[in-house]
Amino acid sequence: MAPRCAAFFPAVIVVAERLLDFADDVARRPARITSIDWARLPAAQAKRMRELGFDEGVGVEKLHHGPVKRDPIALRIGRMTVAIRRAQAAAIRVTEAAATE
Repeated sequence: MAPRCAAFFPAVIVVAERLLDFADDVARRPARITSIDWARLPAAQAKRMRELGFDEGVGVEKLHHGPVKRDPIALRIGRMTVAIRRAQAAAIRVTEAAATE
């Protein structure tokens, strides 16, 4: 199956060198944030995400998504569960992490 275009599916993340949508079955797989495009986010949202612990190198795990339009997305960062919108998730790039990390 060919990868979907990010213009039509904004919550695309890079996992293990392949494109996956947050809505795809990537729940409960440990990942590590490789980059965040802070310029895509409004200043207030970027500041709040930094305060919540979003940064390069941080471990993250998708728990589930909301029932309507798959929004918001629940993520685990450390021991904290955070809900973010798909538009915010579109700025985050991750790679698959080993389960023991």
